[in-house]
Amino acid sequence: MQRLCSLSDLTPGEGTRIDTVSPPVAVFLTADGDVHAIDDTCTHQDASLAQGWLDGCAVECPLHASSFSLTTGAVDQPPARFGVRVHRVEVIDDVVWAELSDAPAHLPPGVSL
Repeated sequence: MQRLCSLSDLTPGEGTRIDTVSPPVAVFLTADGDVHAIDDTCTHQDASLAQGWLDGCAVECPLHASSFSLTTGAVDQPPARFGVRVHRVEVIDDVVWAELSDAPAHLPPGVSL
């Protein structure tokens, strides 16, 4: 498990970019109090999903409005065609830990690790 941040670092309804891992991860605290972690980079174009808009359990990319599920990573709305990886999260003693996915990341054209 990888330590991502403290629970107090998160703001309900907003994303937080964690760039101490590669590729960076976006961590979200939903209005229901659930914590989710997905790859931070939109698969369509190089944009931080942590800067997107949270709508329930989905995040909308701030550039072109592609929407990604926080639970499955699936893309719900084009122009993105590929989903993002979802990372399993646990909150232990107010620390957010994640088991980072070992699946290949879907990075947008021109972006590499």
